Amino acid sequence: MKKGIISIALLLLSFGVFSQKFDSLALTPQMGWNSWNKFATNINEQMVKEMADALVSSGLKDVGYNHILLDDGWMDMKRDAQGNLVPHPEKFPNGIKVVADYVHSKGLKFGLYNCAGSETCAGYPGSRGHEYQDALKYAEWGVDYLKYDWCSTGKMNAEEAYTTMRDALYAAGRPILLSICEWGDNDPWNWAPPIGHSWRTTGDIYNCFECAHDHGTHFSWGAINIVNMRDQEMLRKIAGPGHWNDMDMLEIGNGVFTVHEEQTHLALWAILNSPLILGNDIRNIPKETLEVLTNKDIIAINQDPLGIQGFKYGTEGNVEIWVKPMVNNEWAICFFNHSQESIDLTFDWTDKIIKDEVFNKEITFNKENVYKLKDLYQKKEIGTTKQVLKQRLEKSQSLVVRVYK
Repeated sequence: MKKGIISIALLLLSFGVFSQKFDSLALTPQMGWNSWNKFATNINEQMVKEMADALVSSGLKDVGYNHILLDDGWMDMKRDAQGNLVPHPEKFPNGIKVVADYVHSKGLKFGLYNCAGSETCAGYPGSRGHEYQDALKYAEWGVDYLKYDWCSTGKMNAEEAYTTMRDALYAAGRPILLSICEWGDNDPWNWAPPIGHSWRTTGDIYNCFECAHDHGTHFSWGAINIVNMRDQEMLRKIAGPGHWNDMDMLEIGNGVFTVHEEQTHLALWAILNSPLILGNDIRNIPKETLEVLTNKDIIAINQDPLGIQGFKYGTEGNVEIWVKPMVNNEWAICFFNHSQESIDLTFDWTDKIIKDEVFNKEITFNKENVYKLKDLYQKKEIGTTKQVLKQRLEKSQSLVVRVYK
């Protein structure tokens, strides 16, 4: 106990010197798997090891999904006599470090969850008053990622609370990605970039394409509701390498979405540079869903090193057009049928100009500027911008093309 108190005291003394985040992390939006959407608090050591194995054997790791993240419920209901967090004795009888070491042995990174308040959202011990102590424990266990929630916070100030944890993590000395999860309630886009590596912009996602689910005290939202819930034009000005807007985890593979909805869900998350965090049981993925999740061309949009978040270019009838500037003056363009009916997409590129006034990017289509088109779902070229683009789009279906010379 004495040693622990001395260590925490040293951390507190270093507070004034080490008041920053680890800047070398999340230079592109983070990717991985999180336990919450599918399993909630029903997690254990064997399951986590199996998920790490599956991330590798399925090929998901090879395309960039490189985090295994334990959400709420990994800890015991009480801290020990010294105030330390204790892994749940039945779920994790060998401790967290054993699990982290196993995940690391697979070439993956490991993450944990906690909360800025006195309790987590599921009623386990939160970090309020224990930030530096908990940061030391995370570093000792080999944690690479902390998802930090916002339950049981009373009248706490969000910016101050997240700053405290940021400083604690930095002082502990191990680079740990800080994922801020206060649902956009305190306008984190105004203060979070120097504090966290990503911040949630909305409430929790729900396993539906477009709906609102009433929990009695709060709502959770379908994927398309989340996309349209905030002013994306405002949010994109804030995001960039090392600091991303987070629209919550993916619901792809949880048995509700059609393949077209899964494709569109991933494509919009990619274009808007949201972290790509899986929330399904990756030990059992249907072939069609695995093909969606491992589409390297769609993932490349999200991971483009330019780091510019995309935006809605416009709407033609029921077709939303989302665009994203990328390196080498290439663009990703998503045509999304946001309707309940099948439609025939007809898009004439002639004399179209797409301008990104925020980041000073522009692409012009005319006789002198002809670009190739690659359909990123079919993974093949489909002509050039000299021809009118035509395609049948079913309900909720999208066409995503890469535009390049």
